[in-house]
Amino acid sequence: MHILHGYDHVPHDARGATVAIGNFDGVHRGHQALFQEARAAVAKHGGLAGAMVFEPHPREFFQPDRPHFRLTPLAQKLALLERYDLDLAVVLTFDQRLAALRAHDFIERILVAGLGVRHVIVGHDFHFGKGRDGNAAVMQEAGREFGFEVTVVETVAEAGEIFSSSAIRAEIAQGDVKSAAQMLGHYWRAAGKVVGGSKIGAGIGFPTANIPLPKGTALAHGIYAVFVYIHGAQHQGAAYLGTRPTFDDGTPILEVFLFDFNEDLYGREIEIEFVDFIRGDRRFDTIELLVAQMDKDCARARQILADSRPRGPRAS
Repeated sequence: MHILHGYDHVPHDARGATVAIGNFDGVHRGHQALFQEARAAVAKHGGLAGAMVFEPHPREFFQPDRPHFRLTPLAQKLALLERYDLDLAVVLTFDQRLAALRAHDFIERILVAGLGVRHVIVGHDFHFGKGRDGNAAVMQEAGREFGFEVTVVETVAEAGEIFSSSAIRAEIAQGDVKSAAQMLGHYWRAAGKVVGGSKIGAGIGFPTANIPLPKGTALAHGIYAVFVYIHGAQHQGAAYLGTRPTFDDGTPILEVFLFDFNEDLYGREIEIEFVDFIRGDRRFDTIELLVAQMDKDCARARQILADSRPRGPRAS
């Protein structure tokens, strides 16, 4: 997949692309409907099928002091766009200059002069431009003016539930990562560098890889069945997020116990894929009771993962 940062000096083969535009946080099944339209247009008319994304997320730009729960940081988002068979990703820096552009200027400078788009795909509720003065209707009118096609994709839902990033965040905040995966079309992932911890897990026979979660991440405290990726290799495990009430009621940190694994992971980047919720966090009266419960949790996690299949196209 070609990745362009900005719209200056666009290579010849990237011009004339079909481009879906949005924040695409989560790259969920509603977003995937736009990508499907882009691929269909390219199959009919040629060119590249692409997506335009904004970095940072506009909400982070307008509310820098308010932590925002991003489902997919940029690197993960780009990887998902490629997994969903897009040929091109255009990353626009969302700064004061971009925020000040009126909708018509955004279209004329970026889409027409910069990228020379052939076809634009947007959701029915898409808004853009200073003061959100642009919407799907404005894009369609501009398409007639400048000579590019526009497809507007309606709401995507299943069993009456609309696929949206906010709905997925709400599911994850409640620990329902299984329902979140249903809306995403793939498992939700967290990633980070393994840091040193209290060694409590190792002391009771469950050594863990500890990952600080990004600010704003809203994940219910408890135990999860997870797939863990280290340099692309998949491993199974159980993850815990909580305050360790049996020990110290400390600062929450994500702790991952990998099954049948004994390598040193300190300082290494890993990804954790959340498959299902096992139980909530709670205090145990003795360490022996905690260990007995952890044995049950790990057995349950193994069973869940054995019955789970990778989600999404070409899942790692």
